[in-house]
Amino acid sequence: MMGRRAVIDGAGTPPTVKVSGTVHCEGDNTFECNLSAENLEAEDNVTIHGNLEVRNDVKVEDGHLEVYGKMNAKRVDVDAALYVTQDLAVEKVDVGGSLKVDGSVKAEDVDVGGSFKATGEVESDKVDVGGSVLIESKVAIAKLDVGGLARVGGGKIRKVDVGGNFESKDSLEFEQIDVGGVVRLTGESKGGDIDVGGALRVDGNLEFREIEVGGKVQITGSGEGCEVEVGGKVEVSRSLKLSGNLEVGGKVEVDEEVSAENIKVGGVLRSKKATAKDRVEVGGSIATSEGVTAHLVEIGRRGRVRGPLKANEIIIGRDARVQDIYGKKIVLRSGANAENVYGENITVESHCHISGELHYTGELRTNEHVSFVKEPQKVEKLPF
Repeated sequence: MMGRRAVIDGAGTPPTVKVSGTVHCEGDNTFECNLSAENLEAEDNVTIHGNLEVRNDVKVEDGHLEVYGKMNAKRVDVDAALYVTQDLAVEKVDVGGSLKVDGSVKAEDVDVGGSFKATGEVESDKVDVGGSVLIESKVAIAKLDVGGLARVGGGKIRKVDVGGNFESKDSLEFEQIDVGGVVRLTGESKGGDIDVGGALRVDGNLEFREIEVGGKVQITGSGEGCEVEVGGKVEVSRSLKLSGNLEVGGKVEVDEEVSAENIKVGGVLRSKKATAKDRVEVGGSIATSEGVTAHLVEIGRRGRVRGPLKANEIIIGRDARVQDIYGKKIVLRSGANAENVYGENITVESHCHISGELHYTGELRTNEHVSFVKEPQKVEKLPF
C-alpha cells in the first residue's frame, strides 16, 4: 500500500520495482522507475517515469494514469485519462475520458468515452469512442465505432461507423463505411458499401460495391463498382464504371466515360461518353462529345442534348432540343427539335422541327404542324 503523494525511486539500472502481487496506490503517486506487478490499483492519479508491465489488471478510480515509457497489461480501466509516451499493448482498455498514445497500440478492445489519439499504428478488433479518434499512422481495425470525428492514416478497417466525419489520409481497405456527415478518402481505396449522409470526397481512385450519399460525391481519379445512388451531384475527374445502376438526383459530371447498367439523372449529365446496357433517362440536359449509347434513351420535357444519341429506342420529351439521333424506334414528342434523325420506325408528333435530314428504313408517322427543312427520305440503309 502506498500513501498519498508517495514517490518511489526503484533500484538497479535502469531503476525498477518488481512486485509479485498487487500494487495499491492511494493517489497522486509517482514512480521514478520501471514498474512490474500482478495488478495495479489506484484511487487517484498515478505517474510512472518508466515502463509499466502488469500481468493482469490496471484499475484507476477518479484519476488519470501517465506512463512515460511502454505499457503492457491484460485489462485496463481508467476513469479520467490514460497517457502513454511509447507503445501500448493490452487485451482491453476502458477509459472514461481520453486515451493518448505516442506510439503504437495493440488491443483486442478499445473503449473510450471522450477522445482517442495515437501517433503509431493501431491494431484492434474493436475501437469504440464516444467523441473523436485521431490516428496518424496506418490501422488494422475490425470495427471502428465513433460518435464524432474519426481520422486515420490509412490501412484496413472492416466496418466504419461514425456519427460525424471520417477521414483517411492514405489508402484504405474496407468492407463497410456508414457515416452521418462527410467522408474523405485519399490514395487507392478499395472496399464494399459506402453510406454517407452528407458528402463523399476521394482524392485518388476508388473501388467499391455500392455508394449511397445524400449530398455530393467527388472523385479526383476513377471510380469502379456496382451501384451508385446520390441525392445531389457526382463529379469524377476520370472515368466512372458501374456494373449496376447510376441514379443521381442532380448533376453527373465525368471527364471521361460513364458506363452502367442503367443511368438515371434528374438534372444534368456531362461526360465525354455515356454508355448503358439498358436505359439512360435524363430529366434535364446531356452534354457529350462522343455521345450516348444505350438500349433505350429517354429525354425529359424541355431537355437539352448536345452530342449524338444512339439506341434501339429513343424517346425525346415535349419541347426538348437534341442534335443527331440514331435508333430503331424513335419518338419525338410535341414541340421537340432535332437536327438529324436516322431510324427504322420514327414517330414525329405535332409542332416538331427537324433542321437537318430525316432518314428511315421502315415507317414514318407524322402529326400536323411538323416542320422539315429537308424532305424526309426512306432509304435502304442507315449510317450506323
